[in-house]
Amino acid sequence: MGAKAEGHLQNEWLCNWKSRLCNQEETRTALRMQGEIMGKEDYSKAYKLGKKDYQARMLRGEKPTLEVLDDIMPAKGEYHEMPLGLVQIPADRIVGTKTMGRSSSFAGNFMPILREETEFAAKWSTLSSSHVEEGIRDPIKAYEYMNKFYVEEGNKRVSVMKFFDVVSVPGNVIRIVPRRTEEKENKIYYEFMEFYQLAPINYIWFSEEGSFRKLQKAVGKKPDEVWTEDDRLKFSAIYTRFTAEFKQKGGNKLKITPGDAFLSFITLYGYDEVEAKTTTELKELMAKSWEEFALLQEEQEIDLKMKPNQEKKPLFNLLHALSIPRLNIAFIYEKTPATSAWTYAHELGRIYLEQTYQDEISTAFYENGTQENVGSLMEQAIASGSNLIFTTTPAFAQESVKAAIAHPEIRIMNCSLNTSHRYIRTYYSRMHEAKFMMGAIAGAMAENNKLLYIENYPIYGSIANINAFALGAKMINPRAEVYLEWSSMKDWDMEERIRETGASCISGRDMTIPEEASRFFGIYHMGGGRPRNLAMPLYHWGQFYVQLLRTIMDGTWKYDDDPSVTKAINYWWGISEGVIEVICSQYLPIGTKRLVELLRATISSGEFNPFSGILYSQTGMVQSDPDAGLQPEEIMTMDWLAENVIGSIPKQEELKEQAAPVVKQQGVKQ
Repeated sequence: MGAKAEGHLQNEWLCNWKSRLCNQEETRTALRMQGEIMGKEDYSKAYKLGKKDYQARMLRGEKPTLEVLDDIMPAKGEYHEMPLGLVQIPADRIVGTKTMGRSSSFAGNFMPILREETEFAAKWSTLSSSHVEEGIRDPIKAYEYMNKFYVEEGNKRVSVMKFFDVVSVPGNVIRIVPRRTEEKENKIYYEFMEFYQLAPINYIWFSEEGSFRKLQKAVGKKPDEVWTEDDRLKFSAIYTRFTAEFKQKGGNKLKITPGDAFLSFITLYGYDEVEAKTTTELKELMAKSWEEFALLQEEQEIDLKMKPNQEKKPLFNLLHALSIPRLNIAFIYEKTPATSAWTYAHELGRIYLEQTYQDEISTAFYENGTQENVGSLMEQAIASGSNLIFTTTPAFAQESVKAAIAHPEIRIMNCSLNTSHRYIRTYYSRMHEAKFMMGAIAGAMAENNKLLYIENYPIYGSIANINAFALGAKMINPRAEVYLEWSSMKDWDMEERIRETGASCISGRDMTIPEEASRFFGIYHMGGGRPRNLAMPLYHWGQFYVQLLRTIMDGTWKYDDDPSVTKAINYWWGISEGVIEVICSQYLPIGTKRLVELLRATISSGEFNPFSGILYSQTGMVQSDPDAGLQPEEIMTMDWLAENVIGSIPKQEELKEQAAPVVKQQGVKQ
């Protein structure tokens, strides 16, 4: 090739190279212009979102712009700062700015509200374009207070990333730690900080005390166990899936946090079981369980029914009674009538029910239920045609809810107190009314002022029983002292404790079973090493079952459920409904028997409340008004012991392993 030809090729290559450079520059210019246009369009959309949020907050009487940390921080000396370093900040927990400076540039949702022709808008648009092209990686600077984040530097970056629904924002964070107080939010925050030491997770929050400890337990961790990186990744994946479905279904409209709903969900179905579900299965299960979430937002979750519904609709009731299918009723027992007095009492109730309605119903029972097999027992009952199921122990409440959600056509009731589930109804008896009378008997019959009270589990209802007994004894004998013992404690020996306390009058288990020759039940007096029975409380479950079935048969069952409120229904019947009674023995003096009859009449009529007047606990005054009485909810959730009780409420780790299922479901909060 000649020099002239070679020069021509070089010139041609140079022209092509220059052309390509020009095209690339033109492309970059075009992309930049396109980015600017898109950035401006994004700002316009964000501006509209900001103005809409601003106006909505104004109409609700709320501050329309961002929160300012400086306005709400504790006074100097009431807090300290704790650097957290570089943290992934959940975008939905960034709620404001550190100082007043930029707060008025944004609506409360962090969308901009300055006009589109401002310099602020131009910078926001540039950041938006940069985020689309490269992603914003520079960390912001922020303060964390009560697990909410306030931006010191990087407000526009946060605004842009919130516009694009970014999940988290990197930031260098300083925590503001307030002094401990008795305020609920402060207590929850300190629980969060304790949890954060075990698992540095900041994207879940709760509205109730104790929830972070419950979460630690629900995911299978010991109270002080530190989470591994794999634990945190697993949790993030499960929680992210759950919250996405929760929000999509409208969870943000509920007055609870996604964390509240998540904890309720994994407590009911199991953490690992929820992880194993497909997205479709998770969505379907959440839809079926939605009323459980709605129930969490109720301040008082339980609608107590203190007596049978008396509403009468004669014509409707007659038509309803003719149309309802035959009731096939299943009873699920934890043990057998031959080995458990509690089960025996319910079995007597089943027999009484069957004899009362022998032409209208059929019954069946399933024994030796456990938390592992009760679900399959209920499935067996349903497969056999049962359309009403009674699970007779608090330990079966969780599985009862799961079965009710899976089979909405089946009525399922669980025998427990203060159980807040929407899909089942629960029932229990006001045994504290009988225990007050039993205490009065014991106070009258004890020569040395020493009484021994033996209780099984520290669960809802049992504390009221103990205190009612103690108050009844004190009413008759002001010097009476009640020594409290727990038969579910590890290495507990009844005979040894009787000798050690020197008590002459003892309250043992409520009843015995036919196969047992033991006389250590009810109230008994020890003399010569032998018990002499004085009285016993009686659970007349047959009366409860008969009256409840009557509401189903006459159509008044549905009137117990108020559609205008979302509450769990708990039947809590007592002496006035014939569900509780005290049986006196021939050894009881006639005067003491008359006292029992008087107490029974006044309690039954509502003239007397065992928990009325001035009340003292072991730690101080509970009620100061001599004319007042504790409300049913206060009696149900009682977590204190009367001043004349010698003993304490044990912690779960002090109890035998067999106590765990009941205490987990119904244990008194401490």
